[in-house]
Amino acid sequence: MHTIPFTEFGLSAPVMQAIDDIGYEEATPIQTEAIPLLMSGRDVIGQSQTGTGKTAAFAIPAIERLLTDGEKGVQVLILCPTRELAIQACDEIRKLTRYIGLIRSAAIYGGQDIERQVKQLQSGVQIVVGTPGRVMDHMRRHTLMLDKVKIAILDEADEMLSMGFREDIDTIFADIPKQRQTVLFSATMSPEIMEITNLYMKDPKVIRIIRKELTVEGIDQYYYYIPHSHKIEALSRLMDVYHPTPAMVFCNTKKQVDELVSAMQQRGYVAEGLHGDMKQQARDHVMNTFRSGKVDILIATDVAARGIDVCGIGAVFNYDIPQDVEYYVHRIGRTGRAGQSGLAFTFVTGSREMAELRGIMNYTRKEITKSSIPTSAQVMECRRQRFVMQVCESVENEDLSEYINMVEQLTYEGVSSIEIAAALLKSEMTSGGKSSMPSEADDFAFAGHEYRRQFNGGRQSGRERRDGRCGFRRGRSERPTARIYINLGSSAGLLPKHIVGTVAGETGLPGKYIGKIEINDRYSTFDVPQEAAGTVIDTLNKTRMIGRKVNARLFNEQY
Repeated sequence: MHTIPFTEFGLSAPVMQAIDDIGYEEATPIQTEAIPLLMSGRDVIGQSQTGTGKTAAFAIPAIERLLTDGEKGVQVLILCPTRELAIQACDEIRKLTRYIGLIRSAAIYGGQDIERQVKQLQSGVQIVVGTPGRVMDHMRRHTLMLDKVKIAILDEADEMLSMGFREDIDTIFADIPKQRQTVLFSATMSPEIMEITNLYMKDPKVIRIIRKELTVEGIDQYYYYIPHSHKIEALSRLMDVYHPTPAMVFCNTKKQVDELVSAMQQRGYVAEGLHGDMKQQARDHVMNTFRSGKVDILIATDVAARGIDVCGIGAVFNYDIPQDVEYYVHRIGRTGRAGQSGLAFTFVTGSREMAELRGIMNYTRKEITKSSIPTSAQVMECRRQRFVMQVCESVENEDLSEYINMVEQLTYEGVSSIEIAAALLKSEMTSGGKSSMPSEADDFAFAGHEYRRQFNGGRQSGRERRDGRCGFRRGRSERPTARIYINLGSSAGLLPKHIVGTVAGETGLPGKYIGKIEINDRYSTFDVPQEAAGTVIDTLNKTRMIGRKVNARLFNEQY
């Protein structure tokens, strides 16, 4: 797995400062291969899975070119299949341009007030990240002009094609100057993808990240879908319940390592950090204390943890989804060694990360089991059991004469031995040696986040959307549904995949919650969960499907 530090790309000072702030230590394999080619102006086809650092691979060269050209107007157009991907890509671009005041970016997608986006575009942006339908809306309104575009990027092109956006891509590219740099990223290279590359790319360089066939055996793997703000609480609860000392926790950035070490230490855990900014003497000290058992939790970046070989790691925590799928295998391979069983826990905070986790499962060819964060009651019960065991071991194996004298003194003052034991037990149960208590409010937050994932969106893989379309009923639940009417049918060339792709891509409603679809000659109907109907109708009325304006409303057979 060939990688190099970002310092070897010859990037500008403001971009390097932003990369340093983010905390990335070195480029991922796709970034290592793509960045030099894109900075040289070549068209590039990148075949890599979700979760390999593709956004930075195309964003960094685009930003560097904008710094050199210094022109106004939209010069970089990035097409994404879903609003979640567009938002995330734009967020990363903004982080990379935080020290460049002259470069501005905007995300445009369905489901957001279009007038708000118009104001953004009118204020002057150089980079536009958008979904095909909403990009075409702005083109028709003449609020998005593409005549100055120098770099056109198709991100996750296979997903866009599976969602029925081929005609939209053709329409958009017809307005982009032919003298441009074109970039395409896709997990697969289907005949349709190759047709696009032949039409719109000039002598493209193909990058394929070769994956080694690695197996992950003897390790129980779990993932938790939780709010980002509750990751520290989740880590604490899992440490309390499983007590997997020593444990390793992996973060993607140096900054996150420092912040998490501080937070866990404040909660009473014996934790230390390891990352590339630390001097060798400090790193050696941390590793020595970890190997000797004086430190329970080692929190590290992938780069800093290379070469670490510590026996008996109880569990590995992916506090952040790894930047590259191979990193996942390297991380969890540190537990479950020498024929012992191991544990691996991964935190997932959004639909984009769910897609990355699916990429990891496809790569490792092993299912990662969904699990729930332990409740406050479960944490307290584990603390009780551990306390009882510690007391029994202490009575049996240790000299307690000094403490017996203290108890006798308290009983002399009128406090019974039972009351003394109860007070000590309460102290232990309310802190467990930690400075924080699990609360029922956090229980609710964990459960509520999972509910929102299931019913309020979250991008799905093409496979899940296809599963949802097989009969169109298997994904439906017992909850009430509403039937939606749209003014497009088979005479317009409408197919079920166009409905599923547009609704899932523009509203965020998972494809499996789109129920029975009926396509007639001049109109079509489909079912959605009743609570999502208003959002679906409002969004469809603001976007286009197969290049046509949509008129959506609740279906009434009397119309």
